Amino acid sequence: MQRGFYSAPFHHGWIEVICGSMYCGKTEELIRRIKRAEIARQKVQVFKPILDIRYSHDHVASHAGGRYQAVLADHSGDIWREVAEDTEVVAIDEVQFFDEGIIAVLQGLADSGKRVIATGLDLDFRGEPFGVMPQLLAIAESVEKLTAICMACGAPATRSQRLIDGRAAEWDDPIILVGASDVYEPRCRSCHVVPVRPGVTQLSLPTCGS
Repeated sequence: MQRGFYSAPFHHGWIEVICGSMYCGKTEELIRRIKRAEIARQKVQVFKPILDIRYSHDHVASHAGGRYQAVLADHSGDIWREVAEDTEVVAIDEVQFFDEGIIAVLQGLADSGKRVIATGLDLDFRGEPFGVMPQLLAIAESVEKLTAICMACGAPATRSQRLIDGRAAEWDDPIILVGASDVYEPRCRSCHVVPVRPGVTQLSLPTCGS
């Protein structure tokens, strides 16, 4: 029977990505995988971007209350320098906030035999691919896309609605704005309000039979 990569020997590294909208449980799933690795007596190191200090400075923290101690990293190179040679599992939360060098770092860690687990928003508030996420999803051996519940209609939510004073944010708002429930809420495709890009005419799709 062919063995899956999860059961492969330690010297076979790989990349796992957990992605989805806000409030879909990405960090909670990351913490679950970290704890399972620890039960197996594997050495784990956890990192988070210095931008994300919503709930804690020195822990990855889920909206549901789960926590795990982490090292703050300002640049992708910080992760590369901090990972110990005998570390078996490297976990990175909110990977979309890191610079483009994170792709080479994660590739290098996996190539050196480490299991890499990364979480990130796959889409920004406009509903477009977020930062390095497209490249990361392409090179990963495993991708799990989680869904939240749309706060407008209750359908599966795959997008993050940014709200400013209760209204959808404008197109030219900054891509990165770290916030919680007063700034973002999960939405489905139908309920996600997409801001119109200045100077761009809305696309009219042809109807059936035209």
